[in-house]
Amino acid sequence: MKMNNPRDYSRVFRKAKRVSGKGLTILTVENSVGHPRLGLAIAKKHLKLASRRNRLKRIIRESFRQHQSDFTNIDIVVLTRPDITKRESAELWKALEQHWLTVVAQWQKSS
Repeated sequence: MKMNNPRDYSRVFRKAKRVSGKGLTILTVENSVGHPRLGLAIAKKHLKLASRRNRLKRIIRESFRQHQSDFTNIDIVVLTRPDITKRESAELWKALEQHWLTVVAQWQKSS
């Protein structure tokens, strides 16, 4: 599921637990909707071409879909960092894999 409401995004930015590395920052916060949700904040400043931004979004969404069942009821926002331009697709998949494991571990500890 997607996060559509700007209020949800601002709540995540205010209260989030954060995981960073390999060109991505992942923010997570608990939600009350009963399932995990994904939000994307892909900066045009970091990826100038729309095709690159869209490719990154597809990779992130697909990776999230594959790991969705691992997550508790959390909202996840994925942000890009300046060094995202240096990453190949395979590297992004690997980085996301690591980030998801970290997120799952964070939320197991706190619940």
